[in-house]
Amino acid sequence: MCRIYDALLVVSFGGPEKPDDVAPFLENVVRGKNVPRRRLLEVAEHYELFGGESPINAQIRALLAAVVDEFDAHGPRLPVYWGNRNWHPMLADTLGQMADDGIRRALAFVTSAFGSYPGCRQYREDIERARREVGDAAPEVDKLRLFYNHPGFIEAMADRVAAAAALIPEPRRALARIVFTAHSLPLAMARRCRHEAQLREACRLVAEWVGGLDWRLAYQSRSGRPTEPWLEPDVGDTLVKLHATGAVSDVLIVPIGFLVETMETVFDLDIEIGSLCDHLGINMVRAATPGAHPRLARMIRELVEERLDANAPRLALGEDGPWPDVCPEDCCRPD
Repeated sequence: MCRIYDALLVVSFGGPEKPDDVAPFLENVVRGKNVPRRRLLEVAEHYELFGGESPINAQIRALLAAVVDEFDAHGPRLPVYWGNRNWHPMLADTLGQMADDGIRRALAFVTSAFGSYPGCRQYREDIERARREVGDAAPEVDKLRLFYNHPGFIEAMADRVAAAAALIPEPRRALARIVFTAHSLPLAMARRCRHEAQLREACRLVAEWVGGLDWRLAYQSRSGRPTEPWLEPDVGDTLVKLHATGAVSDVLIVPIGFLVETMETVFDLDIEIGSLCDHLGINMVRAATPGAHPRLARMIRELVEERLDANAPRLALGEDGPWPDVCPEDCCRPD
């Protein structure tokens, strides 16, 4: 028997929208972590290149509008709310508004397709922390399942890849290399979840969808202590090695680990990796993130419907099958 829900809550990372937001946003991100001040100042300079604005909030607003349109056209008749982990609208403020609106039980869609501590468990912890801040009136919130192999995510991502591949001259397109990227994790953390395996499965499914181009998975945007091992290979090292083979003229960068555009895509990939490719003489084309793709909005509706109706299909591609609604208790622990 399915539970009754009366709202959908979209939960994301958040990002600054003007220069004065940058410092307090970054302080929220690193609160409780041993991050050197110089590292914060370095990252702040990235935002300055974009007028102090991350693309993430505008992307989430577009996705929210697409989901509302999808719900209006096909149901279910649920209001849609939005709360962030690190910047306004903050989760606690949104849950407080939901309580004032009479919402008692909500489903949460988290803008991360893959399992990991920062991509799944930490969001659940943040939701519970925000609920405690709101108090007894806070609505119950159940997170929707991981969707790394849901056909909606795979189709939306594959469509972005196909659009980017079309920018490569046709005679060279079949010889292009796809480099999928995702945010790196500390190796110890990655070993406590199925993050790597899920990423590789999603990469395989997308590559098959667009015609089986040669692909590899690399990692980006690592931080932390230089002595701490993180997931590899690094995307820059991967491109240097591809260049050394002498047989690569075009590379298609696909940020499969990012559902929407962030500073990690527009700076780390478009600027830093773009500069590296220019230096190497490689033509780099970058696929957009799914963002407000219509198939992604429909996927969110399908994920909600399967929780509202026990007879609704639980869609998944590949051999893994659909991820369970409730993660195992010891899944994705940080330590």
